[in-house]
Amino acid sequence: MMVPFDFHTPHAWIRLIVILVWLLFGLLFKALGFLPRHRAIVARVVGDRAAGTVLSLVAIGEITIAAWMIYGRFLIPCVAVQTVFIFAMNVFELRYARDLLVSPVGMVCANILFLAAGWYVALAS
Repeated sequence: MMVPFDFHTPHAWIRLIVILVWLLFGLLFKALGFLPRHRAIVARVVGDRAAGTVLSLVAIGEITIAAWMIYGRFLIPCVAVQTVFIFAMNVFELRYARDLLVSPVGMVCANILFLAAGWYVALAS
């Protein structure tokens, strides 16, 4: 059973923002290719030949995380998975595709804030 949204609390709004970010990046930027730079970054890490497949798997992972957040149960493991996922992506991006990033420092700072929001939601549940 899904945990309902009580939009009278900041907790619900923050949870919704986390969901929307995962959907934006997973569905629009990766699965639908709205930002081709994401494929280029993945290609730097795994090579051009595997980039499409790996990008699709990353998109599925991100959409799955969004669905898990919508479901609203077991949020501490969910955000733990998010933390590992984002940490790994940041390490690979910074190591292999730094020149393709709009703002490496900005990306890390934004991801720290994003994970803080996710942990707030998980721990407040």
